[in-house]
Amino acid sequence: MAKGDDALRRKKNKLNRKKQRANDTTAVSNRIAAIIAAKKRRLTGKRRNCQGMCFSLPTPENPFNDKYEKRDIKGKETKKPVPSKADCKVAINGNSVASKKGTLGRNHVSTDHHQQQETVKGNNWWDDPTMSLKSINNMGKKNVVKPVKEQDFEQSGCPSKFLAQCLNSVQNAMRHSGFSAEEDKPLFIDKWGVEFWKCYSVGKDILETSGACSTIEQIAWITSTATDSIARKEKEGLSLAGPFLLFLVPSQENAIKVRTVCKSLKGHGIHTVSLHTGTSIDHQIHGLKSIEPEFLVSTPERLLELVSLKAIDISGVSLLVVDGLETLIKGGHSDAIKSIRQHISTNPHTVVFSDCSSHTSIPLVQNLLCGSIRRLSLNNSISSQGACILQSIHVCASEEEKISKGIQVLDQACGDQPNLQLSKVLFVVGKDSNFNPLVTAIESKGYSVAVNSAPGSEIKNRKRRPAVLISKVEHINTSDFGGFELVIISDFVHSIDDYVQILTRMARHTVSGALHSFLTTENATLIEQLIEILERCGQAVPDAVRNLCHSISMVKG
Repeated sequence: MAKGDDALRRKKNKLNRKKQRANDTTAVSNRIAAIIAAKKRRLTGKRRNCQGMCFSLPTPENPFNDKYEKRDIKGKETKKPVPSKADCKVAINGNSVASKKGTLGRNHVSTDHHQQQETVKGNNWWDDPTMSLKSINNMGKKNVVKPVKEQDFEQSGCPSKFLAQCLNSVQNAMRHSGFSAEEDKPLFIDKWGVEFWKCYSVGKDILETSGACSTIEQIAWITSTATDSIARKEKEGLSLAGPFLLFLVPSQENAIKVRTVCKSLKGHGIHTVSLHTGTSIDHQIHGLKSIEPEFLVSTPERLLELVSLKAIDISGVSLLVVDGLETLIKGGHSDAIKSIRQHISTNPHTVVFSDCSSHTSIPLVQNLLCGSIRRLSLNNSISSQGACILQSIHVCASEEEKISKGIQVLDQACGDQPNLQLSKVLFVVGKDSNFNPLVTAIESKGYSVAVNSAPGSEIKNRKRRPAVLISKVEHINTSDFGGFELVIISDFVHSIDDYVQILTRMARHTVSGALHSFLTTENATLIEQLIEILERCGQAVPDAVRNLCHSISMVKG
């Protein structure tokens, strides 16, 4: 059946309108149209209910600004249905009688519910793009929820969202590789990682004493934090002139482990180059010319070779990680590490992984970590908490000799360390009879003295200047030793537990801590336990202490 003229005309007009809309350059999206409409309403002085916080300026035609009053958001009231004479009766005193059928009550409930739905429906946040995100509860009230910006999230004292994405990328990659982290525990909530991020954010160098080498979780946090720092610099318009992260490892196996973690960050724009023996140096030079790596994983000897050949520039490294320090020292790479540190012209964040099982590693640690540091450890062992604290034991014959040798130790420390502050020196006294003689001897040498007479009491400083603190043994449990770099136990403690507390709580912000203890034959019962602690921490045991222990054992035998 043929179509009529009207149907053909409608079809033709429809096609014309469609072409006109396609060719119309002034067409805008729904969001832009909503913004334009809101602007027109603002210019005309009209506001929606959701825009009640906006006001128009007075005009000559509307001097009191009352022309467009705020509309009642309750909407129009519906007329109450008038009950019939059969349904209700009116009492003489004017009080209405309850309905027999109860239809009036149901009508009120349904009307209020319908009215509430209309109010909620008319004020949805998607109806006006100028409104903030709102959550409407069951009663129709609007709770404004401010959108969270990434900048506010980063300034709230928490790691950034981008850092969390990097950690997730590493964890997902580790699940499909031979190196597996703890799958049941997300990396983002790793306790060590959060503490590392806090130290890195405030510019603290880190000494990690949990073990000889780093773990997968620790490598993931270090590399992800470095990736986040690079992203921040690029956002600020800064560019990298060389590698940002230098990861020194003792062997090729450790280099492969670190590079496996770094490869998972390639999707975030991070390129990693691994340099170690076992690969042709020409091949590595060609690789460094073809790519500009952000991360550099290398053994010390191969890196020095490439630096000497000017194949790589490490002067601008911002984060230096030394993994497996004890193994590097045993391999004879101490001088190579010092030379690499000298080639870095900047002052990089430095992270050192070392179990400090030998006192021979202390000088190299002090060379790498010069300023204020933070100690991180996954275990609370004595050797871990007391790492890089030099323990010295002195055997004396009398009380006067202990006091004089203690003063000599103080003089020598001040001479060897000109920057040592007297406020970071602590004398521990056990006997009341030795308290006043020690104070007199210290003041006679020109030092100021502060006395901690009772736990929790104010420290009494006699001259109101940086002073040596003197405390009694019974106040050890209530004292904070974290800020003391030099502790001298003039009268040895009555229990080995007190010695352990001092050792594991002192010098928390430096690697130059020193603990000196003075013994007599009265402390013979603690000699064996003290020697065990020294050996566990890799400290040298003096011959005088061993002889005293041997003589005591002979007497007992």
